[in-house]
Amino acid sequence: MKRLLTTLAASTALAAPAMAQDLSVVGSWSGLPLHIQYEAPFWSETLPAASDGSINVSLTTHNQMNLGVGDVFRLLGDGVYDVAMTVADYAVADAPELEGLDVPLVALTADEARAMVDAARPMVSDIYRDRFNSHVLAIAPYPPQIVFCNAEVNGLDDMQGLKVRGSGRMTAKFLEALGAEGVNVAFSEVPGALQKGVVDCAVTGAGSGYSAGWWEVSTHLMAIPLGGWDSVVTAINLDKWNSLDADTQNLIETQIKAEFEDPAWATAQTALVDDIACLTGNGDCPAGEARDMTLVEVSDEDFARAREVLVEQVLPEWAERAGGDWAQRWNDSVGQVVGVTIATN
Repeated sequence: MKRLLTTLAASTALAAPAMAQDLSVVGSWSGLPLHIQYEAPFWSETLPAASDGSINVSLTTHNQMNLGVGDVFRLLGDGVYDVAMTVADYAVADAPELEGLDVPLVALTADEARAMVDAARPMVSDIYRDRFNSHVLAIAPYPPQIVFCNAEVNGLDDMQGLKVRGSGRMTAKFLEALGAEGVNVAFSEVPGALQKGVVDCAVTGAGSGYSAGWWEVSTHLMAIPLGGWDSVVTAINLDKWNSLDADTQNLIETQIKAEFEDPAWATAQTALVDDIACLTGNGDCPAGEARDMTLVEVSDEDFARAREVLVEQVLPEWAERAGGDWAQRWNDSVGQVVGVTIATN
């Protein structure tokens, strides 16, 4: 009888479903397309359904929680919530080496940007493990970070002396190297800053600028990725990750790649074309009413000069800030993909 009871107990344990997992998830900006089209459906619907109800998600966003953007990954590492996602550039004060994920002007198309991000992924994973006690699940793009100006600009030379809000530290350094004055303004405060002349120009994604109404306070649009692609990192607290069984880990990683990360990248290039059409009226606007900003064409000479400034000044300065062997790691991975080498001692 004792043997029978032991056998029955073991059989019951094997047949029992895995314990349900509750995940508290903090998404990126709630009003922008990445969250609306990809993040919210994935966490609220796709992943719970794929788990047959064994994963329950409580979803909010950092702006709904009124978090400082620089605190998002810090609090994730402390275990305040289980999963978080926001722009990697928001975390560079804690991890200057993270600036190497999203470098201005080295990736001009979505395919090039995806290759750059894939090459950087091992570095990013190490940074999040060591700096934020977390495991990287996905890296998705905002569309290229382009330039909105409430001033007449006809090329990069015209930005000299202008006050420009950058989308990250490396972008700000890059703008300063081009002769502009980098100004730190929160995304939500940019329309007022443009209207009042606190800044002359500001950098963000075309779709973000359209959704946030930057076209109401801007006249000229320079559609080159002067601010990179503003990669959004999704990470899970490492202690939480290690507490999950292997099947649950595999399910999350498989689903987030197939149902969130890959679709977001697949539409990034088309989104850029559509968003520029929405902002300028040059083409059909699937998002709503087209606006009439002036589209600025950047000359090959301007572009070449900007690239030279990036390679000879901005990237070496980042290598000094990052310290250690990060420049060499970047050269051996991202640099090989984008054809850029940072000079190292």
